[in-house]
Amino acid sequence: MAIIASEPKSSFQPAPEGLHQAVCCDVVDLGLIETSFGEKHTVKIAWQLEAINENTGKPYLVSARYTLSLHEKSKLRQHLETWRGKKFTPAELQGFDLEKLIDVNCQLQIIHRPADDGRVWANVSAVIPQAKHSQKLRVIDYVREQDRQVAAQSEADLAIEREDDRVPF
Repeated sequence: MAIIASEPKSSFQPAPEGLHQAVCCDVVDLGLIETSFGEKHTVKIAWQLEAINENTGKPYLVSARYTLSLHEKSKLRQHLETWRGKKFTPAELQGFDLEKLIDVNCQLQIIHRPADDGRVWANVSAVIPQAKHSQKLRVIDYVREQDRQVAAQSEADLAIEREDDRVPF
């Protein structure tokens, strides 16, 4: 019998362009990543949009990667200052805990950029404060990446324990 592999048909639909209300649902430390400027400590910030993906019935998820730096020219600092609606104080520049962003609402400006292979990606071009008088969003059906790893490890540990129970002696 033949075993046939084929390229899967993607049903991925990028978030629509425009200004969207969103809530931060995750901050992930990606560690050191090689860039065109050398190795950079990188983080990913993920948001859940108010807009619902018709294909999945769930809110769209978008994310952006940032160099973990609050240098005055860094994209992370620019996005955080516009999101907060104020500049960082000297004390905050000494160390700002990105975990504070979880469950914080904002508005995201999404633009589409085509990749070389023809796929279209939704990119976060701006992060601004939540609109006044808008209802606060809550994260729906999302498990943070750090919690997924813990759950997966627990499952693996349980599987090993079950195998140990079957040892015949």
